[in-house]
Amino acid sequence: MQKYLKGTTTLAFICKSGVVVGSDTRSTMGFLISDKKSKKIYNIDDRMALTTAGLVGDNVTLVRVMKAQAALSRLEKKPLTIKGAANLLSNILYSRRGFPFMVQLVLAGYDSAPHVYELDAVGGMSEKSVSATGSGSPTAYGVLESEYKEGMSLEDGIKLAVKAVKSAMERDAASGNHIDIVTVTGDGYAEVPQETIKEILKSFE
Repeated sequence: MQKYLKGTTTLAFICKSGVVVGSDTRSTMGFLISDKKSKKIYNIDDRMALTTAGLVGDNVTLVRVMKAQAALSRLEKKPLTIKGAANLLSNILYSRRGFPFMVQLVLAGYDSAPHVYELDAVGGMSEKSVSATGSGSPTAYGVLESEYKEGMSLEDGIKLAVKAVKSAMERDAASGNHIDIVTVTGDGYAEVPQETIKEILKSFE
């Protein structure tokens, strides 16, 4: 049986020194929780993260293509900019508009500055300061729009991302289980340790 990811919460937003990216880890097939540790944030290269929502098979295919293209660009000594990668992904999605990839993506990263791009299934692309996707996004947006501040520190951004995903998990049955947080700065791609996330969650009690 093909595995579908019909509900999720992913988010990304710009901070003073980089971007913060977050997600839950639950995958669903209808009313069945099919995976409690699903990966939804992918490291495309040292300066780029991609969040995925939609059909798992389609998402994995696009991640593989983008990783290969990023590696090829590095070999050619012409590394992809975040905007260049977003345009490439948009073109790939648009080329399949007649039989589209069933996905909603957020590409976030840092080159000369932090960037966040949101992409729909047929290649529509928009640059944003704050983005959230998936069935839990309305709740996540409620927290983000209330508490996000332009130029906020990376540390405060991590706390806000945890709070937004946690709120979505409490209201959206298709989001849940665990929280993954990633940062991308001038120093590169880094996963926030689960112990740190647990400490932040405790501070909300």
